[in-house]
Amino acid sequence: MPADNELDPLDRWLNQQVRPLPPPAGTFELITKRARRRRVRKAVISVAGAAAVAAAVGVAVPLGMSLHLNTTPTNAGLAAGSATGSKSATQSSLGTGTKVASPAASSASASASAGSASTGPNVPGWLPPNFTPSSVTWDSLTTGWVVGPAGTPGHCGARQDSSICTSVAVTHDGGQTWSGLPAPTGGGPNIATGVSGLRFLNATYGWAFGPGLWATDDGGDHWHLVDTGKLSVPQLETINGRVYALFADCRDIDQNPDAACTSYTLKTATAGSDDWTPVGGVPGNLTGGSADFTQAAGQEDAAILELAGATGTQPATGYLVAPDGTLYAGPLDGTAWHKVAALPCVPGPGNGGGGRPQGLQLAPAGTTPAGATRLAMVCRPGLPAGKTSVYQSTDNGSTWTEQAGVASMPATTVPSSLTSLPDGTLILAANPASGVGGGVLSGGIYLLPPGATQWQPANLSDPSGKKYGFTYVGMTSATQGVALGGNPDLHAIWMTTDGGQTWTVRPIQS
Repeated sequence: MPADNELDPLDRWLNQQVRPLPPPAGTFELITKRARRRRVRKAVISVAGAAAVAAAVGVAVPLGMSLHLNTTPTNAGLAAGSATGSKSATQSSLGTGTKVASPAASSASASASAGSASTGPNVPGWLPPNFTPSSVTWDSLTTGWVVGPAGTPGHCGARQDSSICTSVAVTHDGGQTWSGLPAPTGGGPNIATGVSGLRFLNATYGWAFGPGLWATDDGGDHWHLVDTGKLSVPQLETINGRVYALFADCRDIDQNPDAACTSYTLKTATAGSDDWTPVGGVPGNLTGGSADFTQAAGQEDAAILELAGATGTQPATGYLVAPDGTLYAGPLDGTAWHKVAALPCVPGPGNGGGGRPQGLQLAPAGTTPAGATRLAMVCRPGLPAGKTSVYQSTDNGSTWTEQAGVASMPATTVPSSLTSLPDGTLILAANPASGVGGGVLSGGIYLLPPGATQWQPANLSDPSGKKYGFTYVGMTSATQGVALGGNPDLHAIWMTTDGGQTWTVRPIQS
C-alpha cells in the first residue's frame, strides 16, 4: 500500500467502490428449476388436499375404486394404482434410505438407493436400464410414480446396487419424462422385506409394499421399513389422509414369500403414522377356500381391497372381498365397517400369491339415479375353462344381478384388473391363461359399453401386449388412463387418451 495514503488499510478498503461478483454459471437456471419444482409440489399438495384418494388414477371417474386414485366430491379422481413417446429421463437429486429400528426390521438394509458416486450408474436422478414397472400410482393428471425391478432382476448383490435392484421413478408431465427417486432397499418381491407395489396419497406420503412395507413422509426422498410383525402386505390403498392394507399370513414357496397366504386382516393407519390398527367390524384372519378353482399345491384364495371416493350423495366407502366371497364395506374415516353380503362368486387364487385374484374383479361403475353406488363385478370361476360373467349391484353391494347375454371371454383369457368410465363402460385387463403358448394372442385390454353383450378388444400400439397380457388398468379421467403389462422388454407403462379405445406405449427409460 502507498506510504502517502491518509487512510489505514481497513479504512481504504471500506471506502472503495464495491462491484458485486457475478454468480457461478448456471445459478439462475438452478433457482428457476427449484422454484418450478416447488410450484409443482405445492399445486399437487393443493389438489390432493381437496381430494379423496381411492384405488387408482381417475379424474371424472365415478368412484375410482380399482384405480388407486384421488377422487373429489364431484366424482373427479386420479389413477394409481397398479402412450407414444421415447424421451430421455430428466434428472433430480436423490436422498437416502433409513431404517426404523424394530425386531422384524433389524436385518433389513436401508442404505441409499443411489450411491455416492458422481458418475456412472449412481448419478442422482439416473434411471437404471431395463426398468420394468410393477406398480403405478398417480395423485394428479400429471404427477405419477412407478416402482419395479431394473437391471438384472433377482441379482441385487450384497451391496444393494441401485442399478440392478428395486427402483422408483416419478413424472410431472403425464408420463412424457421420468426421473429416478430413492427406492426401498429391502430387495425384490422374492424377499420378505422387498416390494412390488407403490401408492402415494399425495406429494408427501407414500408406501411401498408386497410383501414388505416401507413408508416415506418426504415425497420419496427417504424410506423406512415398517414393522408388520412378520406378516406380508400384498394389497394397500390410500384415501382421505389414511392408508388401508391387507396384512396376510403367508408362506414361502420357491422363493415367493406370498405364494400361499392363508389368512388376511384389514388394517388402517393415518398418513405419517406407523401405528396400524385392525378395522372394526371386519373379522381378523379371514380365510377361504373354494371348489370352483383347480389350484396348485399350497395355493390359497386371495382377497380384494377397493376404496371408492365420495360422490354427490354417497360418502367415501371401502370394500373388502374376503377369500370366501363375503363382502364387507364401511366409511373411510377409521371407523368400523360391516358385513354386506355373500357374493355369487369368490376371488380365487391370487396372481403371485397374495396379490390380485384371478377369479373375481370388482370396480365402481357410476351411481344410480337415486344416488346409490353402482358396483360391477367380473367373475371367472373354474379357471381356465370357466365362463366369464358380469354382475351389477345398484344398492352398494347388497344384491347382485347377472348382466344377461354377455358373451364369455375366450377360455385362454384370465381377467386381471377392472375399472370403469363415468358412463358405466367397463374396461378389463386380461392375461393369457397359464400354460397358453404357441403365439396365442389371448391377453389384452377389453371394453364392455353399457348394454353391450360382447367385450371389444382395445387397439394396442404394440401387438405384443396381446401375447403377454396386462396386470392392471385404471383411469385418471374420463379419457386418460394407465395400464401395466405387455411385453416386459418395452420397459414402459401404457396410456390411453381416448377413454380406453387405444393404448400406446409410454417408456420409462429410453
